[in-house]
Amino acid sequence: MYLLGSRMYVKCSRCHFALCLREAQRCQSSAAPLEQADFLKGAPHRNHPGVTNLKTVRLPEQLQVAAQSVLQRADVKSLTERAHKLSNFLWSRKRAIETSQLREKATLLEGTFLEQEGDIHKDGIDHKLAARIKNRVLSELRRTTYRRTPLRYNEELGLVYMAARLAGGYAAVLRALNEIKKREPLFVPYSLMDFGSGLGTGTWASHSLWGDSLKEYVCVDSSGDMNTLAEQLLRGGSEMDNPVIQQVYFRQFLPVSPKVQFDLVVAAFSLSELANLNERLNVIFTLWRKTNSHLVLVENGTKDGHQILMEARDAILNSEEEVQHDLRRPSIFAPCTHELPCPKMIKRPVVPCNFTQFYYSLPLSQSQERQQEKFSFLIISRSDGEKAQETEHWDMARLIAQVRRRPRHVQCQLCCANGELKQLAVTARHHGKDMYRCARNSDWGDLLPIFHAEESTENDETQ
Repeated sequence: MYLLGSRMYVKCSRCHFALCLREAQRCQSSAAPLEQADFLKGAPHRNHPGVTNLKTVRLPEQLQVAAQSVLQRADVKSLTERAHKLSNFLWSRKRAIETSQLREKATLLEGTFLEQEGDIHKDGIDHKLAARIKNRVLSELRRTTYRRTPLRYNEELGLVYMAARLAGGYAAVLRALNEIKKREPLFVPYSLMDFGSGLGTGTWASHSLWGDSLKEYVCVDSSGDMNTLAEQLLRGGSEMDNPVIQQVYFRQFLPVSPKVQFDLVVAAFSLSELANLNERLNVIFTLWRKTNSHLVLVENGTKDGHQILMEARDAILNSEEEVQHDLRRPSIFAPCTHELPCPKMIKRPVVPCNFTQFYYSLPLSQSQERQQEKFSFLIISRSDGEKAQETEHWDMARLIAQVRRRPRHVQCQLCCANGELKQLAVTARHHGKDMYRCARNSDWGDLLPIFHAEESTENDETQ
């Protein structure tokens, strides 16, 4: 290998002529460069280390049978229709506007109305004008401000929620937890705490992945009726049978003591149920103090759901508590491959970072439907030191949109380790056959390696 000008030449092993390095790579066999082969770790391309997606998810058979048994005994009127309405309501739900935002909005409206009245009343504001403007401001705020309706889950609403969200919620939590299972195969959790546990989907999903290694489950939900339904599901739909999963404890209040930590802490679709930002931040810090290894947060894949997770991300990464009970620093495990500001939050208009998971719905009639759950998630881990780099040859990037497979190239939209969004057309010629095959076998939500050599090659070609 030698340099001539700005080009690097090597001796071809087949034809023994001196060729530019890029030409020499074309003469090689179908085997990829060493660093790409190292990334595969002997796995087939369809199951490369970056694949974290699941196939279509089914509820555990025992959970499905129990849910059907409970719903049949309850005989809720118009269950299918009510479940559909509740599902749409929960998806379209937004955060309540904060008091500071409401005051700011009122101030802007007041200024606008004063300008409109300015030409008529140049000598100042009298009491009648002030009262009229105040009434106009209040009227406009009532008309344009989103009014959030709190939900109180009694037994009947809990049954409707079971029909609407049991399968979809389970699929989203299972997909998020599978990220840990796939990337940390040696991680074996002993204990789990599920905040806002609802019907216990966090317990069922974690048990599906780690089985009997989990010895303690603590489910926290403010609704006693939901806790009762969750316990019935664990007992196969009955109140008398032995639970399918042992050592599950139900609580109505979140324990705040940092002395007892859990290997896994899960909060799925529950932060969005809290009234305001201060309440969410208090819960987030409490959950983080209770976390020994991984904190897993899941929300709807809407703009509000994504922003709630980004609030939690920024709060934990930037927290400076006076008393630190655990000195290990937080690190972002997934889906971000960096700890920089979210590029999707910076870009205008804001598009949520979300992912999809196919699942089979709870069969309320004779047949099961294949449906799609769109969700956002965040996993924050305890780290003993600086984040270790997996290899010197590549960085990992997250596929944040549907992969578009075209003849001889694959269009990928990536969130990269440098905190930037990147549109990449992967070809066998420019990126190697292994990289190309990995891209063709990847999907929205998977990880893809970005080799450092590629960036310099692409820059050379554009010059």
